[in-house]
Amino acid sequence: MLKTAALLLSGVGETNPASVEDYIKYGGFKGIRRAVAMTDREILDEIKESALLGKGGASYPTGRKWEQLYNIEGDPKYVVCNADEGEPGTYKDRELIKHAPLRIIEGMLIAGYLFKAKRGIIYIRGEYRNITDIFAQALENAQKAGYLGKNIMGMEGFDYTITIVNGAGSYVCGENSALLNSIESLVSRPRIKPPHLAEVGLYSKPTLVNNVESYAGVAVLMNIGAQEFKSYGTSTDGGTKLISLSTHIKNRKTYEIRIGTSLRDIVFDEELGGGIPDGKEFKFLHIGGQAGPLCFPEQLDTRYCYEELKDAGLTVGSGAIAVMDETVCLVDYVKHVMSFFAYESCGKCTPCRIGTTRILELLTKFTTGKAVPGDLDRLEDLSIHVARLSLCGLGQAASTAMDSALKYRRDEFIAHTRGVCPAGTCKMD
Repeated sequence: MLKTAALLLSGVGETNPASVEDYIKYGGFKGIRRAVAMTDREILDEIKESALLGKGGASYPTGRKWEQLYNIEGDPKYVVCNADEGEPGTYKDRELIKHAPLRIIEGMLIAGYLFKAKRGIIYIRGEYRNITDIFAQALENAQKAGYLGKNIMGMEGFDYTITIVNGAGSYVCGENSALLNSIESLVSRPRIKPPHLAEVGLYSKPTLVNNVESYAGVAVLMNIGAQEFKSYGTSTDGGTKLISLSTHIKNRKTYEIRIGTSLRDIVFDEELGGGIPDGKEFKFLHIGGQAGPLCFPEQLDTRYCYEELKDAGLTVGSGAIAVMDETVCLVDYVKHVMSFFAYESCGKCTPCRIGTTRILELLTKFTTGKAVPGDLDRLEDLSIHVARLSLCGLGQAASTAMDSALKYRRDEFIAHTRGVCPAGTCKMD
């Protein structure tokens, strides 16, 4: 069986991405037409039955999330798409924005219809300004074709528009509440929760916030049906998953894989990663983005699905998979990961603002030959405090990669306390 599929990326490379006519040739807008013929409960049940999990990192069941918002009283309700793809090594949302914008629009349209929303907003990261025009053209074409605006598809009272908001390059805006603050022109820092965004979201109104890939998944499953959609994955994690393969691997690009494909196949199968170039040995991979854990050779037979990854101490996260060969120093790598989080901390809470910097300082001691054995305990203590006391996911996950490295390859850290870099790349003083 093929390990890849083309559901979310159906028609990519064969169509004009902004063309409604081309999109319809590949089943476009069948999902919304099917939805308007169903009751609200039937729509919710269909999404729940599909086992579609959120694709922004948390993997929360999409059907449950939509049902929770549906049961909350309040008007208006807002539909927001999080396209602030700032996780290093992650570029799967970019592929959808660039090549399948109408699929995202259809997913947001189905949400707008279900929640009786009048306005949807897609927040696109500032670095994607060069492809924002494609999405804007798709919105314009959808409105001309009667799928946005007033009396959509000839249905009186079905009025709904989608607006683009561009970010300004702040990583923390990937956190949903910081993103909503940015849309409101407030300081883009996370909010204290509860209250949750479904209750008090954009402009203090009930709000749905989902990832780009999640909305595209809704459009697909409403088109082909929950059972067929689920058949591409597992009973608890339905459909396909877009993954971004990068660094020391032969085939670096975005793939749409069937959920349940093993990590070993993702890295080494010729249909996917194709293995490590230049005859080098695989050392580890970083899964789920910078906020995810590291995966070592003994974990490669884990299947890529939420439950099995979780059981193995791994995560789906943002869909990024960065592969590292034997030339990479593990300690130096986690130092660079921590430097990213220390730089991107918004500064709102002290544990994250100060803690990430202190961890970075300690890791720098390891890579320069100045670490002593007690620094290992200090690293672990700092990691616990930063993760438990930080306000949002940035600080809570900043040391995830380091924690997994300490758990599975502690000997490399110990070697550095003795002035030895096993990879031979650190300049030990």
